[in-house]
Amino acid sequence: MKKNILYIALLAVATMAFTSCEDQLDIEKHGNMGSQDTYYTTDDNVNAATASLYLQMRSLHYTWFMTKNCLADDVWSAGGSRGDNGDMERLNEYTFDMDNGMIQSLYSGLYSVIYKANLIIDKVQGDTPVMRRAINEAKVFRAWAHFELVTLWGTSPVVDHLLDPSEYRKGNSAPEEHWALIEGDLTSAIESGTLPSKSDADDQETGIRATQELAEAFLGKAYLFQGKYSEAATMLDKVISSGKYALFTADDYDMQFHAKYNNNCESMFELQKRNDQEQMGNQLDMLLLMQGWRSDVLSYSGLANNLIAQGTYGFMNPRKTLYDAFVAQEGANGYRLNKTMMTYEQLEAFGVSVQPGASVYGCEGYFMWKNQSLKEDCVMDFSAFQGLQYCNLKIMRYAEVLLLAAEAQLQAGNTTKALDYINQIRTRAKETPLTNVTLNDIKTEKRLELCNESVRFQDLVRWGDAITAMGQQGKEIPSFTTTGVKWGFQNTNYGFKEKHMLLPIPLKELNLNSNMQKNAGW
Repeated sequence: MKKNILYIALLAVATMAFTSCEDQLDIEKHGNMGSQDTYYTTDDNVNAATASLYLQMRSLHYTWFMTKNCLADDVWSAGGSRGDNGDMERLNEYTFDMDNGMIQSLYSGLYSVIYKANLIIDKVQGDTPVMRRAINEAKVFRAWAHFELVTLWGTSPVVDHLLDPSEYRKGNSAPEEHWALIEGDLTSAIESGTLPSKSDADDQETGIRATQELAEAFLGKAYLFQGKYSEAATMLDKVISSGKYALFTADDYDMQFHAKYNNNCESMFELQKRNDQEQMGNQLDMLLLMQGWRSDVLSYSGLANNLIAQGTYGFMNPRKTLYDAFVAQEGANGYRLNKTMMTYEQLEAFGVSVQPGASVYGCEGYFMWKNQSLKEDCVMDFSAFQGLQYCNLKIMRYAEVLLLAAEAQLQAGNTTKALDYINQIRTRAKETPLTNVTLNDIKTEKRLELCNESVRFQDLVRWGDAITAMGQQGKEIPSFTTTGVKWGFQNTNYGFKEKHMLLPIPLKELNLNSNMQKNAGW
C-alpha cells in the first residue's frame, strides 16, 4: 500500500495539470482522457486525484510552516543577514502589510487544497470502497484547510463546492460558517466508516494516509478552539483510548523528527518523503535547508563534522525567552531542553564554532537541535544546497492530541484526566509529574513540547495572550558573535497589535474581488 500511494503520487503530476486547468483552457482532446465529469469514474483515476490532493498538501507545507512559526514568539526569522528573506522578517517583527508574499501564498495555497478536495467530493462517481474513502479523505483535508483559514483570517470565504464562474467573486464569510463546514465535513468523514484505523501504534503503513483517529483529532481541536470543551474532550478521548498512537520512546526524544523514524508511533499525520536518488527532484524541499545552522559562518570538527548536514541557511533560531521558559520548567540540564536546542557553549563542545570575525544574524546564542539536518537524513548529502532530505513533513503528532485533551478536560471540569494527560508528556520529558494542573501549566507544557511546530501562534491568539507575548517583538534584532550578543537593527513600528488578531485578507485578493472586505484594522 505504501509503495502504491507513492507510485500514484508520481502519476498524479500529469493528472494535476489536467484537472486544474481543464476548465480554463479550450484545447482539443486526443485519446481517451475524457472530461471532468467522466474522469472520476474509475478507481485508478480516483487514486490519482487523491494523490494529487496529497501532493498539494505537501507543496503547501513549507509556506504553512514558515508563516505560522515566524508569527509566533519561539524563534527569530534570522538567515544570513538583514533582508535575506524580507517577507519572513516582516512577519516575525510585525511590520508586514496586506501585500506580504508569505501570507498571500498561504492563503491561496489553502484554497488550492480546497479546490483539489472539492474536485473529488463533487466529481467522484460510483460507490466502490476506493471512491468512498477518497471522498472522505477529501472532506478531512477540506476541513483542515478551512480550520487554518478561520483561525488565521477569520472572514475568508467558505468554499464548499466547485464554483461556477458566477460564484468566483465570493464575499467574506462569517467564522460560524467555517466552523459549521469543519464540523460537518469531519463528522461526515468519521461516521462514514470509510477511513481506516491503524492496527496498533506501530502500524507504519496505514497511517501514511488520513485515518479515523486523525479526523477525530482534527474535530476535537476544532471543538476546543470554539470553546466547546465537553465535545472536544469526548472526541479527543476517542483518539487516546483507541491505543493506536503513543508517545515516541524508541530512541532519544529528538530522533522522532528524523528520517530514521518516519511514520513512528507518535505521528498522527505526516506528508511522505522518499529515500530514492532516482526521484531526488520529487524530494527537494527547503524546510530543513532553511532551518539548519548557518553553515557559511560556522566551522565544524569532530563528531559534528561527521553527523551534521552542512550547507544550510540559518533561519528560525530559538529566542532566549524560549530557552528561559525551558530552564524555568526543567532546569539548564533538562532532558527535553537539551534534545531541543543547544547553547553556544554546548555547540562548541559538540564541535561547531563561529568563525573568527563572523556573526550569526538573528541569534542570541541558542541553536535549534531537534530538527537539525543530519547526514543520515539526506537522499544525497549535497553540502552546497542541503535540500534533499527525506524526513517526512509533520502536520500533527500525538503529543499535541494529549495536550489538547488536557486543556479540554480541565476546562470541562475533569481535572483527573487533564492531570493524567499532561503527566504523560512530562514523564516522557523526564520531568517530575504534577500533583495538580492549571491552564498555565498546560500552556507552558505545550510551548516547550511543541515549540516551532506550527501551533503556538493560533494558541496565543485564542488564549488572549498574543499582545503580551509578542507586543514588543521586532523592536531590536540580535546578532551573535564569539564575544556575545549585539543588538543591531531597530524598527520604529513593530510588535503584535489588536489588528493582528486576524491576518489581512491579501491585497491581491481584494484587488481581484470587489465583494471582499478588509479585516478590521487593515
